[in-house]
Amino acid sequence: MSNRVCPWWMGYFLASRLRGWQYDSTQILSPYVREGMTVLEPGPGMGFFTIPLARLVGASGRVIAADLQPRMIAGLKRRAAKANLLDRIEARVTSAETLGVEDLAGKMNFILAFAMVHELPDAKRFFADVGRASKPGARLLLAEPRGHVKDVEFEAEIAAAAAAQFEVSARPTIGRTRAALLVKR
Repeated sequence: MSNRVCPWWMGYFLASRLRGWQYDSTQILSPYVREGMTVLEPGPGMGFFTIPLARLVGASGRVIAADLQPRMIAGLKRRAAKANLLDRIEARVTSAETLGVEDLAGKMNFILAFAMVHELPDAKRFFADVGRASKPGARLLLAEPRGHVKDVEFEAEIAAAAAAQFEVSARPTIGRTRAALLVKR
């Protein structure tokens, strides 16, 4: 697996309307996210999914967006402010070694890991961090791009998630990705 992190300047493309032709973020997220939820989005880039997540959780919910690139977080904050959703989003700069979510133990209802686990140096550590932050019954939507992640690599990610007490409950179809919906035991 490649551990190359997407460069910050790609964040503009990844958050653009052009990507909306490939992925309908609301359609992907709405089966799993409800008003009042607390959601974790590691590797949000400039917020392609963060903005719709903030709308779905409503005024009583919260989205924690954690990215290791300060420029991605700055772009996300600009987009969230423009959409009048910044008050629902907590944007954090983190590191490749840890998500830095120790203060969120047992609080997450939903985690979106979209096209980012393959960029990490240690998937087991990532899922362990996410597992500690998750409530029992929390759902994690894992999606990896087919062009970057082979079947065997994706199954290794699922095995790492299983070690953190997540089990596969569904294999949703999301174009050009390998995807799994996992539930925290």
